[in-house]
Amino acid sequence: MPGEHHDSDHDHDHEGGRSHLTAGGRRGILLALSITLIMMIAEVIGGLLSNSLALLSDAGHMFTDALALTLSFFALKFAEMPATEKKTYGFYRLEILSALLNGIMLIIISLYILYEAYQRILHPAVVEGKLMLIVAVIGLFVNILGALFLVKHHGTSLNIRGAFLHIIGDAASSVGVIIGGIIIYYTGWFLIDPLLSILIAVGIIIGTVGLVTESVNILLESAPAHISVETIVREIEKIKGVQEAYHVHVWTITSGVYALSAHVVIDDQLVSGSRELLDAIRAMLEQGFNILHSTIQLECQRCDAEGSCNISVSRH
Repeated sequence: MPGEHHDSDHDHDHEGGRSHLTAGGRRGILLALSITLIMMIAEVIGGLLSNSLALLSDAGHMFTDALALTLSFFALKFAEMPATEKKTYGFYRLEILSALLNGIMLIIISLYILYEAYQRILHPAVVEGKLMLIVAVIGLFVNILGALFLVKHHGTSLNIRGAFLHIIGDAASSVGVIIGGIIIYYTGWFLIDPLLSILIAVGIIIGTVGLVTESVNILLESAPAHISVETIVREIEKIKGVQEAYHVHVWTITSGVYALSAHVVIDDQLVSGSRELLDAIRAMLEQGFNILHSTIQLECQRCDAEGSCNISVSRH
């Protein structure tokens, strides 16, 4: 059976839709970045005046938020750049690198907060509860506003999800600081300040582990968690005319964009008949697994060794 290569005429409407979503995400990120910078400055001033470690910790968290949001914005912008001869998938992976860097920064700042909280427990300090409370209430309002800017888009991109987690973490921190301010104002129990800082840091670390893990898995080209390679093989082999599917690889290019390569042994037939079979495989992958980029090598027999006959067909 002679070899023949078919270029896909499959359009990329999904990429146009994704561009629309990321454009909205960029606007949300810019708005969230603006209010985060303003609130960060306010919390630094308030933390210094009130001598509150919890407030300064929250300000430090907001500083990483500002960096994270800035990285997220530029990563989304670069991700829309067209593919080049060297970077055939474009710059999608910048989004994942940004998400990974965001997660690492969050963990580092959280560990520093834990260290400072430990020092404050050993050497308690007087905290101005009223000022701490006022600034924390303003911070909570600002964080809620920032989260509203991103909530529509946090499920469309791992990078935007990372930025959204930053904002949610800040909101939770502000709630803790408010509680601490109330306790200090009415009871004078200053130890609550470092204890709250510890809770904030631990909460941030727990919430960030999933983001870092998913980013690393994507960069290692692991199969997406929600996609079973065994199930894909079974579904391909159910298609009439297919004998076997093997060497199946599935990976994530960027958030929501999946790719697959596979060898498929088919019944002996004319090359002209392979197009219909290929369309059936592609349709199943798109509808059943949302895999929109695929490269399928059709073969008349398993070609683990050189010399076996095959037809290489790419679908993108």
